[in-house]
Amino acid sequence: MRHIPNILSGLRILMVGAFIYFFVNEQYLICLIIYAAAFLTDLLDGYLARRFGWTTDVGKVLDPLADKLMLLTALACFYSVGWLPFYMVAIVFFKELVMIIGGMLLFRKKIVVYADWFGKIAAGLFNISVAATLLKNFWPQIGYWNLIILALATICAFIALVHYARKQALNNRNK
Repeated sequence: MRHIPNILSGLRILMVGAFIYFFVNEQYLICLIIYAAAFLTDLLDGYLARRFGWTTDVGKVLDPLADKLMLLTALACFYSVGWLPFYMVAIVFFKELVMIIGGMLLFRKKIVVYADWFGKIAAGLFNISVAATLLKNFWPQIGYWNLIILALATICAFIALVHYARKQALNNRNK
């Protein structure tokens, strides 16, 4: 039972492939459903891991990796059809690359960085932005709100990145 959160994270990674498949085939409603399912399984695996003490170091890496892969895949798909400008996608890719490399380096040192509220707010805004971008196909009144929300998410993500780096620097100084 304690592996359920990791299984859900693995399932989210598989959902990335499904998202790409349906996006390429212009099945945007199915993409929205897949993205929402990925979001809900993310909430569920986090809840189960904390509630029952099923947290593992592998899960602490696998969970954010699944989230980042889904987000970056969606943004790359959106850029590929001209829904997002290159610079917005490039900024998010750069930030996530820094986080992935930093996380891998820290993990190799047996240090696992936990998500906090700065990162959770950014992730929530990214999820809303992706959903709004997909919904724009069915509800054009969204206008540019998806881009505004993506910009806010990106700003929050950089604040989270600086916060994580500062927190890690303080932890290393105190050792």
